Amino acid sequence: MGDHYGTLGVRPDATKAEVKAAFRRRALRDHPDRHAQSGDAGARAEAARRFRQASDAYHVLSDDQRRAEYDLRLRSSSYVRTSSSTWASSSGSHGYGYGHRESSWRRPPPGGGGASVGYDWGLLLKAMTRRRFLLNLGFSSVLLSGAAFLDGSILELWNMNNSGKSFEEAMESIEKVKGGKGNR
Repeated sequence: MGDHYGTLGVRPDATKAEVKAAFRRRALRDHPDRHAQSGDAGARAEAARRFRQASDAYHVLSDDQRRAEYDLRLRSSSYVRTSSSTWASSSGSHGYGYGHRESSWRRPPPGGGGASVGYDWGLLLKAMTRRRFLLNLGFSSVLLSGAAFLDGSILELWNMNNSGKSFEEAMESIEKVKGGKGNR
């Protein structure tokens, strides 16, 4: 993954306008269309690679949420990046797009190999603080409180109407009444 701030040549506290200006400078210098007439295939490929890096950096740093997630991951040294796909291409003339890579963040496994078994507590906390989760949690709390209230109310109503009797005694008396009606 490289350092997005270093790629664009801006400080970590750079504003969106500074990030945009830095991206434009890099795009003007490294855009593949600018190097399309170059006879050196290596130079074209290198310019395209630098342009993709700048596009990726701009994609992350220009969006507040993605930038916050990136900064959090950058500060946390216990994460490694795994890339799951290549650049998305648009319908441009050379196939270069402003897409972004899909990647996941996971803890490195203990011992340096094998499958990941650790939890990403940062992502769990992020999921738990989303509006949808909090609304569902509030709704569940209301339902649970209502059920507890109804359970207590039903018990109180039973005790008011059947003082001194337990539920089992009441059921036995109901059975006696039903049995008495059947014998007539």
